[in-house]
Amino acid sequence: MRAAWDPGKSRQRVETGEEFGPWLARQLRLAGKTQAELADELKLTRAAVSAWITGRSTPRPTVMTDIARALGTDVGTVHTRTTDTRAGLPVTWYHRPGHPDGGRELGNAAAFAFDADVQVLARETCQNSLDERLTENGRPVRVRYTLHELTGEALDAFREAILWNDLFPHYSAVSETAGNQKVGRVVDAGVRDMYEKGRLVLLRVDDYNASGLIGDDYADGKFAAVVRRQLESLKSGPGAGGSYGLGKATLWATSALGLVLINSTLSVPHEGRTERRVIGRLELPWREVDGEPYAGPAWFGRPDPDSPGAMVARSWWADEETVARLHLRRDGDEPGTSFLIVGAHDVASLEGKSDTDDEFVDDEDGGDEDTRDIRKMHGRLVEALGRDFWAAMTGGGSRLPLLEVSVRALRNGKEIVPEKQVDPSAEQPARTRALRAHYEGTTVDRLTEAGQVVARSVPLKLPLSGGAHGTLGTHQAVLLVTEAEQDKDGDGGKNQVHSLRGNRMTVRRAGVSRLPLNTNPFQAVLLVGEAAGEAAPFAKEAEDFLRAAEPPEHDRWGQTEELTLRWSPSAYRRINALTTDVNNTVREVVARPKRSSGEGGEAVRKALTVRTRPKAKAPAGPVVPALDKLDATVGDDGEWRITAEVSIPRGEEIVPMVPVAQLDVRSGGRPKLDWAELVAVEGCEVENGTLRFPPGTRRAKFRGSTDVTSHPVMTMLTRLVVELRAGKGE
Repeated sequence: MRAAWDPGKSRQRVETGEEFGPWLARQLRLAGKTQAELADELKLTRAAVSAWITGRSTPRPTVMTDIARALGTDVGTVHTRTTDTRAGLPVTWYHRPGHPDGGRELGNAAAFAFDADVQVLARETCQNSLDERLTENGRPVRVRYTLHELTGEALDAFREAILWNDLFPHYSAVSETAGNQKVGRVVDAGVRDMYEKGRLVLLRVDDYNASGLIGDDYADGKFAAVVRRQLESLKSGPGAGGSYGLGKATLWATSALGLVLINSTLSVPHEGRTERRVIGRLELPWREVDGEPYAGPAWFGRPDPDSPGAMVARSWWADEETVARLHLRRDGDEPGTSFLIVGAHDVASLEGKSDTDDEFVDDEDGGDEDTRDIRKMHGRLVEALGRDFWAAMTGGGSRLPLLEVSVRALRNGKEIVPEKQVDPSAEQPARTRALRAHYEGTTVDRLTEAGQVVARSVPLKLPLSGGAHGTLGTHQAVLLVTEAEQDKDGDGGKNQVHSLRGNRMTVRRAGVSRLPLNTNPFQAVLLVGEAAGEAAPFAKEAEDFLRAAEPPEHDRWGQTEELTLRWSPSAYRRINALTTDVNNTVREVVARPKRSSGEGGEAVRKALTVRTRPKAKAPAGPVVPALDKLDATVGDDGEWRITAEVSIPRGEEIVPMVPVAQLDVRSGGRPKLDWAELVAVEGCEVENGTLRFPPGTRRAKFRGSTDVTSHPVMTMLTRLVVELRAGKGE
């Protein structure tokens, strides 16, 4: 028994090891001994050993020493029983054999649902931690991201700990066929980078005050859902973010080596214990090593003596030394899980711009950009966490934050980028102010002073399930509107609405269309479902409905297969109606009141003489307009409806431009859509699908709708890309 004092708590937590009988039975299986053989070594009867196994009695302290000797361990391990002995069946890699019918998987298809992007990883892993937060104590879940670059002796020691020499033949086999399929090329590049540059990047995600991977190694439970299975989602509550069971695939997708190690501290004991439950999983494509075919995945663990031939690897209870060598040591004994992504890379960073930046960012060093630059990855993690989880990190009044998150970067154990706790008021100042005002009850009905927050109710009419006509009930979502912080909002654009539900992760970010040109910059927040308050009417039903309306990326609400099957093909129109009401309400809140000409301010302005700067000289030659803002919705017939604004550099000759609508796809060329309608709104003319601009124009606006007959797939299952291209012959 071991006592540990947990800082910040008012009581001492005492952890006891596993019951002696089940622990001894497992050690005998691991050592390949029978009860009769142990009885002979101890010079006792088999009945005495059987009584220990069944829990009818326990051995005397003097016999404990003899048992430790027979199991090849120390007497302390026998007394505490917080880890397995090292006798027999050592930790090893188990590779799933090839299928006898000749079937082959050339990679995990679930991993292709997401990009190898640390910002996508942050969104999915932080969402999972929020979903698994222990709610009884009222404290937030704490998540820490650690980037750790290993070189030299530290790299050699880690490779030895993961039995790299046993893995290398499998990586070599994948590299030999790398030219034939995508996963093999990624893995081959990851191995070459490690050897050629003498480095390996680890990305560890730790959460605390979470449930941990509880449950049996094989039976239904969270452990098996993450480690053993695909497309299985076992969430802890109705407000959970995930529903597809795909999010965990981002862990392996972010590893160029397809390797993730796991250490979990359980909130519910398994086999009588809670700490240092360790396992690893490797995702490789089908391969052949020494004439033996292997199906793909492999597991790093203790061979299960109950499996045929003791071949299948299961989780094991590791000691402190082992988790330290595997870079899996956790801080304290608070429940939660540590995921170690081995060979982390960030392919999306090569796009040269962030998700919220419209300008290309050149490589400062002038050389090849590095997908394993831990400083750049640190910055991208902080950016994504602040953008997507600012609301979960915000508290006020009686509402506490649900989340605390930090990011740090190390090289061979030494800190090179200090740990940074993500501050929502710094990342999203206006929206954080709005949410706090809502929690503290200081909102107003109309904006009259700087810093105020308007709160309005917006209805979401929930449909009846099963395709039945009618409305189940009306859920009142909460809309918050406040002025934007000038030059401080880091959300990549003002005049947007962030929509979120129970776990307070931003699901949808969208602009508000048809705003008056003189509108003051604002930011808005839409709280739906349990985010609007657990006591709000139909809050749980709204959670269920909107969760079903989210795609695997959980970044919008719209038509999905689940929504169609559980409600009806037209159920998404309830969400469209909510969006329309939100936009109308925002426009009403932010509209400037008209001033009469006799007001004092107007009279003073007429009396003033304003010195204006001389106009800048227009550049020689034609100038090229650029798409500045885009608002898109789906019409009743499934067409895309867009309103776009164009910015034009100063110049007298302006190049005509052709708007092109395309569908965003994961690979291959983007399918082009036809326009059913293209209309000029201001600052331009439309002639045969081409936008023409009068000389001296600086801004223009146009509207359009796509031709549904040119859509290759259902609109609500796609994303739209709009480009401006120079007109032919110009």
